[in-house]
Amino acid sequence: MDNQEWSVQDIPSLVNKVMIVTGGNSGLGFESVKVFAKKGAEVILASRSLERGQQALEAIKQEVPEVSIKVMHLDLGDLDSVRAFAEDFNKQYDRLDVLLNNAGVMTTPYGKTKDEFELQLGTNHLGHFALTALLFDKLKATDNARIIQISSNAHKSGKIDFDNLMFEGGSGYTPMKSYSQSKLANLLFAFELQRRIEKAGLSMKSLAAHPGGAQTNLARHVEDKFLFKMLGGLLKRLTQSAYDGALPGIRAATDPTLEGGRYLGPSGRMEMKGDPVLVHPKTEAYDVMVADRLWRESERLTGIKFSV
Repeated sequence: MDNQEWSVQDIPSLVNKVMIVTGGNSGLGFESVKVFAKKGAEVILASRSLERGQQALEAIKQEVPEVSIKVMHLDLGDLDSVRAFAEDFNKQYDRLDVLLNNAGVMTTPYGKTKDEFELQLGTNHLGHFALTALLFDKLKATDNARIIQISSNAHKSGKIDFDNLMFEGGSGYTPMKSYSQSKLANLLFAFELQRRIEKAGLSMKSLAAHPGGAQTNLARHVEDKFLFKMLGGLLKRLTQSAYDGALPGIRAATDPTLEGGRYLGPSGRMEMKGDPVLVHPKTEAYDVMVADRLWRESERLTGIKFSV
């Protein structure tokens, strides 16, 4: 674990930088958009709901009127939407300095995306995999670009089950098993992408981060459960604000001293809260064979291939 002190005051000027934050209308994404915009970046706030995205923009402007933020529609559970977003962005911009793949769903009931993928893997991993591939040429054209995947402590109980990747028909499905698999997939993708970047001799970096226990609306699918209500007060003491939870991802996106392939999270006990530092995922996140198979399967499922 790296205990080097860091804060948002250490972020260099982001003037002339172009940054995309998926799920930028709330939670970690909202806090990230705000920090990047305050530092002078032109930020694309990607949101499944244009209305909620616009509301987020107005809330930021009330605090910081002179920011450069553009709201764009992106539904990661719909590959047509991902393609449309990427096409629109690629037409409008000649560079992409940071792609912060932050959006996600957590512990949802069994469901499917528009493309018939299991909802959590389809949104959290496959949607971001496709988005990154479609924006990759723009990232390659930008010196020292960064791609950040937001994972979770839940990856530690995750397993990539290629025999039942989509829990077809709900077979073997539990909300946490699916969520954990998707968060492990985020890490396998991030580290495999870094390996391929290095092999290709590109200047960009791929990193990952997790927020610890952050107080966001991701937990809405469990908040009405009896145990969650009983432990609510304790959980609030053990967790941190959305702003603090966003800091590992923000540091991963902006700290010039970080090398590619790094993973950041909170410094505290069980990585639940604390300052953003380098942390270690479980060993399986570095499994090259699983990562390569997941990469190939992701390309097959999405029908989208990387130019790396």
